Parts: sequence; structure tokens; C-alpha cells
Amino acid sequence: MKKYQDGFPNNFLWGAATSSSQIEGGFDEGGKGISTMDLMVYEENTDRNKVLSTLELSEAEFNKRLANNYLNYPKRRGIDFYHRYAKDIALMAELGIKILRISVCWSRIFPTGFEKEPNSNGLDFYDKVIDACLSYGIQPLIIMQHYDIPVEIVKELNGWENPKMIDLFLKYSKTLLDHFHERVKYWICFNEISMLMSSPYTGGGILSECSKTDLKTMKYQAAHHQLVANARTITYSKKYSGLLFGSMNAHLEYYAATSNPLDVLESVKEAQLNSFYFDVMIKGKYPSYIVRYFHDNDINIKIEKDDEEILQVGTSDFIGFSYYMSYMSSASNKTIETSGNIVGTLKNPNLKLSQWNWPIDPVGLRISLNRIYDRYGVPLMILENGLGAQDLLTNNKQVDDVYRIDYIKAHLIQVKEAIRDGVDVMGYLVWSAIDLVSATGHEVTKRYGLIYVDQDNYGNGSLKRYKKRSFDWYKSVIESNGENLD
Repeated sequence: MKKYQDGFPNNFLWGAATSSSQIEGGFDEGGKGISTMDLMVYEENTDRNKVLSTLELSEAEFNKRLANNYLNYPKRRGIDFYHRYAKDIALMAELGIKILRISVCWSRIFPTGFEKEPNSNGLDFYDKVIDACLSYGIQPLIIMQHYDIPVEIVKELNGWENPKMIDLFLKYSKTLLDHFHERVKYWICFNEISMLMSSPYTGGGILSECSKTDLKTMKYQAAHHQLVANARTITYSKKYSGLLFGSMNAHLEYYAATSNPLDVLESVKEAQLNSFYFDVMIKGKYPSYIVRYFHDNDINIKIEKDDEEILQVGTSDFIGFSYYMSYMSSASNKTIETSGNIVGTLKNPNLKLSQWNWPIDPVGLRISLNRIYDRYGVPLMILENGLGAQDLLTNNKQVDDVYRIDYIKAHLIQVKEAIRDGVDVMGYLVWSAIDLVSATGHEVTKRYGLIYVDQDNYGNGSLKRYKKRSFDWYKSVIESNGENLD
């Protein structure tokens, strides 16, 4: 019988998460090519989930418009981590984190994606970042693709809709493994792989208007290509000992809107579609419910003869997921009453909302941890959880973000309860260690960090870093291994 665990284990991985396109900047330095995230435009008073594609512009026109402030590309600036990584990682070390999730920008390693040899300057940059982490005893966790895809691949292939993407990604993933395997233990191929369903451009570098098939088929065909690339990468990684590969999804916990059996059934169906990726990456095969879903929706994807065997062999060692909120399902009412991370939902009258109208549901995290662990029986790692808010930097350079402390504390209480329930939770990574450019809204003023960055949505500011109140609080949490949450 498994021994009862009363609280966070001694080897618990307290950490924080970032992503290359949201922090690095230096978009035209070190031989880096243009990526899909470099084209994300911030405009005030527009739909934060709208993707403004400027792929048709020449590089000269890009630079001309940027110089004239005609278009505002915050992700080209990030928070200047590219030049400030050493001091930023030193601050994170002061925080006491044990693990830092970073992502590698594909176009920094292969500027167009089609090169035969990697860009040595790009590898050198991540060498420095990883070595800086290790010098403080921080374990890096690498995500190979956090939405960033070289733009030339999109122009030539329309991203992951094209099966040629598999070999291009394998060239990239093998390069990373060959170069970093001695220093990096934890790996994940794709950040929030389910993003394809909500935003094909963000998750897969796909321009829907360029597709030659219907939207649903296009999405699942692209997902299949990513799943095969994931499995082949994991299989290749086994040549190196001691590596652990995870799978990551944006996990959505679904509740039925009422006790009506049809609403309950709807919540089950939606939860199944959200679990589809884990089912394939952990169990190594397509689940039976997706077969019916494909049939009922006339989805016909092409699966090569060896793909099923590839999926069976290349399964993940652990599950990583992001958690921000829960969703409500109804068989009859499809009205979107609250916004979310691209996906909207019915309003749950039992939950409060964040500044960005996201439902706040800490207990939902405990439910998710229990359900995922019961379903798969592999270790779990919470790779993103945090609160976006409009923080105020006072005249004495302080940020009293007690609301963020309350949010994280409430969720950590539920993580602790899930561990007591018997769930094997490896770690918790707050989103984020430091303020960054928002993934969907492309703004800086929706702040998630424990470290404040003096910059606005247009790049104005000193870029100085200031520790928020939540910084000192999270530091004490880590020092006590989660025993002190006050």
C-alpha cells in the first residue's frame, strides 16, 4: 500500500515558468529569424484574442512600420531578457525556486526552419541561460515549441497542417537534445498542445484561409502531426539516460451547468476532447470516443501506416498542465458569459472573477489533479498557475499585490490537499517569475510576475526590475516547503 503523504514531499519542485517569445526580445539579434510570435500586434480597444497576421509584408516593410510606430509588436521587445538574463536568473535564484521552465525559440536555432545546420549563436545564448540556472542550483525545464514557429515555414508549408513539419521539427528537437541533454533533465515538446483547436495560428502556425480542407479536419490533422513528432522525439531521447519527457496541455475542468443528465453528458464530452492529447501521449493510442467524434463530424485525417506504432512507443513519463480556471457546460445554452484564455464559458455563479473576467476556482485544481491522476497514474506537474492583474508601482517602488498572494495561496492549499488525497504531484510552477508580454492580449500591463518590470505596452519605461510583495511571500513558501502559506 502507498504511504500516506501529509503535505508537500521533500523533493517537491517549487518553480516558475516563462516563455521565449514573451520575455526575450532581441528578435533581430544573434542570427534569429522572424517567428510567428514576432508578428503579434498589440492595439488598444480591440479583441484581445484577435490575431493580426502581417505575413504578407516584406521584411523591409516590417522594419519600416516598426520604426515609424505604425505597428506595435511587443513580443519583438519582450522584457529584454535576451540582454538581462544573468541578473534576472539571479533574482529568480534569490526567490529560491528549484526549477525554471524556459522555452527555446525555434527561429533562434533554425532561423527559417529549413537550414541544414543550427545557428551557433542561438545555441550559445541558451547555453548561457542554462549554465546560469545550474550555477544557482536551478533545474531548467525546456519546452521546445511554445507557440514560436519560424515564419518561413508558415509561408512555405502553412505550419503543422503539412506533414513535412514532422521532419523539420525532428531536426530541431534532435539538435536540442544532442546539445543540452547532459545539463537538462526535464523536457516537453509542445506548450499547451490543445491551443491548435482554439487558435490554429498560435498553436500550429496555420493560416486557416490557406487551408485546403475544412476547419475541424485541418485542426486534427495538424494535431496528429504534432503528436507523431512528439512521439518520435521521445523515442529519440531514449538514447540518453536520465531524461524525463512530459506532455503539456491547457487543462480545462468542466462542470455541468445543471443536474440535467444532458448537461452532465455535455460536460463529459467536452472533458474527453480536452483529455484527447493526454490519452494519445500517455496511453499511446487514439481513444475510442474520438473515433465517434470524427465520424459524427465528418473528420477524415490521414494516418500513415507506421504512425500508430510510433505513438505506442513514444509515450510521456509525466503530465504537465496549465490551470487557470474551470468551465461550465450546457447541452442547450451555448452563450459565452465570461471570457477565458481564448475560450469563453458560461458564468459560474459560485465563483468570483479576475480583472480579466476569468473564473477563479482553486478547488477545481484539486479536482483536476485527482481526475488526471486517477485516469493516467503518472506523476503530475503544474506548469502554469497565476493571476494576471494591473499592478500599481508606488512612488517608493513597491507593488502590494496581496490579491496575487491570495490567489496562489488558495491554489497551493488545494495542491496540498490533492497530495493528501494520494496524487503524485512533482512540482508547482507559478506563472510567472517575472512580468512578461501576455500570450493572448500581447500587452505588458496584464501582469503575472512576482517581479515587476517597468515597461508599458508600447515599450516605454526603464525596464528596471522590482520585487513585488508576492516575491517575498513565495520565497517564504519555498523555504518552508509549503508549510508556511501565510
